[in-house]
Amino acid sequence: MKQTEYRSCNGLEFRAVDNEGEKIIEGHAAVFNRQTSVGGFFYEVIDSGAFDKADLRDVPLMVNHDFSKIPLARSRRNNGNSTLTLSVDEVGLAIRAKLDVESNADARALYSAVERGDLDGMSFAFIVDGEEWQDLGTDTPTRRIKSISKVFEVSACTFPQYEDTDITARSENALDSAKKTLDNARAKSLDKDKELEILKLKNRILGGL
Repeated sequence: MKQTEYRSCNGLEFRAVDNEGEKIIEGHAAVFNRQTSVGGFFYEVIDSGAFDKADLRDVPLMVNHDFSKIPLARSRRNNGNSTLTLSVDEVGLAIRAKLDVESNADARALYSAVERGDLDGMSFAFIVDGEEWQDLGTDTPTRRIKSISKVFEVSACTFPQYEDTDITARSENALDSAKKTLDNARAKSLDKDKELEILKLKNRILGGL
């Protein structure tokens, strides 16, 4: 089973919009073609097209991944009737959420925090379907995410300021997940190297007969 991964980013444009009384927040949960550090374990780049086949049919908007609270918006089949819309543009995975600030105190607090600039980070939970590793023999290899199969959730996040190109796993579980991702990639690479050596040895033996 492929593991669910979490990434957080900030410094991107994350804004509150008043559209004739309708309270909306907009931003990007993921960006393309930026080399970013993941927990200090490896660099990561999300390729353009990584979301082309991603399942975005049922994605809730939370705050700090807190599932003890109700979603503040939700993508239902990602259509125009949903309170959360996800789309892919030239920057990355864009989100647009309509918030019920009149009836939901948490939605009102989120809108205020984004409007004031107190909260400017986003995070998303996802499963990688296709990847390519580079420089696995170095201390900080690079992982290129080619395809994402599913986005489970997007969150507005609060955390200390990082460089605007930095994406980092913020929780202990997410850091463990990042390390396991790297360990698994290195293990697979070693297995391939062993298979190649065995094949070369067989060819030398057969060639000497």
